[in-house]
Amino acid sequence: MAREDTPYPMLVVGASGAVEETNAAARALPGGARDVPAWLLRAHREHPGGPACGPVGERIFEAHPVHDDGAGRVEWWLVDVTERHRAGEALRAQRDSLAAVVEVSSRLLSTLNLDRCLEAVVRLAVRHLADAARVVLPRHGHRHVVACCEAGDGAVRRDLTHDAGTMPGLAEALRAFPPVPPRWLDPSETPGWVTRDAPEGIGSVVVLALPGYGLPAGALILLRRSETHAFTPSEELFAPLFAARAGTAISIARLYAEQAAITETLMADLLPPVMTHVNGVEVAGRYRAAGDSALVGGDFYDVHAISGAGHRSLVVLGDVSGKGLEAAVLTGKIRNTLRALLPFADDHQRVLNRLNDVLLTAEGPRYVTLVLAGVERRGGRVVLRLTSAGHPPPMIVRLDGRVQVARTRGTLIGLLEHVTSVTEEVLLEPGDTCVLYSDGVIEARGGPLGGEMFGDERLEAELRRCAGMPADALAERVQMLASQWAGGGERDDLAVVAIGVPREPPREGQIS
Repeated sequence: MAREDTPYPMLVVGASGAVEETNAAARALPGGARDVPAWLLRAHREHPGGPACGPVGERIFEAHPVHDDGAGRVEWWLVDVTERHRAGEALRAQRDSLAAVVEVSSRLLSTLNLDRCLEAVVRLAVRHLADAARVVLPRHGHRHVVACCEAGDGAVRRDLTHDAGTMPGLAEALRAFPPVPPRWLDPSETPGWVTRDAPEGIGSVVVLALPGYGLPAGALILLRRSETHAFTPSEELFAPLFAARAGTAISIARLYAEQAAITETLMADLLPPVMTHVNGVEVAGRYRAAGDSALVGGDFYDVHAISGAGHRSLVVLGDVSGKGLEAAVLTGKIRNTLRALLPFADDHQRVLNRLNDVLLTAEGPRYVTLVLAGVERRGGRVVLRLTSAGHPPPMIVRLDGRVQVARTRGTLIGLLEHVTSVTEEVLLEPGDTCVLYSDGVIEARGGPLGGEMFGDERLEAELRRCAGMPADALAERVQMLASQWAGGGERDDLAVVAIGVPREPPREGQIS
């Protein structure tokens, strides 16, 4: 009687697997417990001594054997564990969703390349949420950028010239303010550029906004074979997290791309010119910033052909205070100032005075050492007017191997109220070369003992061996010597300019 009245279903299953006895709670189950559920029958035959679990109707039960009479009859008591089972399933779904979010975050934030980021977004969307995916970026100019991916295929990037308004919900998602919920569509409402190359059997389409940092990062279009216009509970949890992380990653990648483009544009104006001849005179430069990854630093050189001045030009080589970005900014300011002073290029002292005035008005200690070389071709010869402002004096390499140090000197620019300088005029014959260099050459530390400076004397001795070299080869040689001397040790910015007279008579109007 006690078994009959207990709230727990009880089934006595015989050796044949048939139900031989039940109580009221078991008879109240769907089907009246006339047949043993398949999962319980399997446990009865294979593991009669242990518990089993499975469905009965829409509920989940755990079955426990409590009596075996030795003839194969087992008394099974059922406990309803539906809520516990659902809680476990929800917990597993949350764990899976969290693991997916961790994977998504790791994959998406591992690159700052916009194309790779878009590829990762559509690939991950296909893996977790859809059978095909499209990411649409906000309009840039007259086009949208679209990244596409289908299950089993790689990601493809396209430029879309169609109006975003042809896709219902897309324009709102691209604006993303105010925040918009997912927009579910039938495939028949979707324009051809979205469904192009999509797998067959697409039953539903959903458009999600990708929020960025204050501005919309784009929109995600998911194409699904399921005709249900809703996410599953686990997808409902995962989809907004995925959209948020995808939008963040795309925003960061786009910002990095924009900053890189700006940096590249600004850097192009800071990099020294590449020239081989100016008005029939060989002019070659070499430049290397101190840092391994830096493109510009505190050393610089410029070559200016002076318009309306016949065969004349101005070569400038300098070294500003500081290193890195701050020095590069000051370098740009000085180069622009010197470019504006080109009408006074014949008067080196005046140029230095005006530049000194500009630097004295700047905040903080801003100074530069310079050497100016006024270049004038006279037939097959070249006349140089050399002026140093706190900078190492140029060296002149004669064709016969002699090396002369220019007798020019002066105060550095940007610290003193008044600057002084001494200008020397030097005549270069065919085959002669004048070398301008920054202190990154002579102050390079290294050598056999690792801490010895390269020095003026060693540079002068090496230049004797370079007699007759073309200007380009000589500039390359000086840079190589300084780099080899420093080896893998710490190094400074380095700039070298070689001004040479060709052995062959120059052709009229040769400028490159």
